[in-house]
Amino acid sequence: MYRITVAVGVLLILLGVGGYLATRTSLTALIPAGFGVLFLVLGLIARNPKSRKHAMHAAAMLGVLGILGSARGLARLPALLSGQDVPRPAAVAAQSAMAAILIVFVALCVKSFVDARRARPQP
Repeated sequence: MYRITVAVGVLLILLGVGGYLATRTSLTALIPAGFGVLFLVLGLIARNPKSRKHAMHAAAMLGVLGILGSARGLARLPALLSGQDVPRPAAVAAQSAMAAILIVFVALCVKSFVDARRARPQP
């Protein structure tokens, strides 16, 4: 699972930097890159089996916070896709992409945690 965390980190870094370079209007376009750096660090920490559990739980919590912060983009996505005028369409697209990536990531984390719990020997 730590490899997926690193991959999510890289995707978010690319999303943030790409969004900023495409618009060059606001530094807030780099927010996904900031989250990506944190995911990358947590994924690298999780390579150590002794630190894995804590790092992956921190990554899952960071994913939930990222979803909460970017979910409003998902709410505006249908209007953007239907051709309606939305303020800052690039921001809506980036927020939606970040939310989608993190929803999948958190779902994979939950599955991994459940599988690990089931794999433990029962007393």
